[in-house]
Amino acid sequence: MKKTTLLNQPLSAVIAGLGHLDTLVVADAGLPIPPETQRIDLAVARGVPGFFDTLAAVLSEMAVERAIVASEMQAVSPHVYARLREALGDVPVDQVPHVQFKEATRAARAVVRTGECTPYANVILVAGVAF
Repeated sequence: MKKTTLLNQPLSAVIAGLGHLDTLVVADAGLPIPPETQRIDLAVARGVPGFFDTLAAVLSEMAVERAIVASEMQAVSPHVYARLREALGDVPVDQVPHVQFKEATRAARAVVRTGECTPYANVILVAGVAF
């Protein structure tokens, strides 16, 4: 059994397979997931698991070079944006229109669907290198 925080096998496997600049999306329950993109569905019920609990587990194993969010997040869910900035520390955060954000999920290695029901609680994590 793994000793680290992240125990979900499909999610752990995707992170282990990421290369530099590959992307992984952590999403709320409502983000549409393109059929061609791998779906890792963790949603059990409204709010379970939450976006930030899932993000913390992902960040415990993933080297992140930068992040991308929908520009609407800051206006519609400013508390989510502030908490996300805190969780990411010094990682730069780019903002794009939500339509462009959704299109970018097509190129992601996977979308992790949480039970989060807060608008725009979505982030694209761009893999960095751990050396």
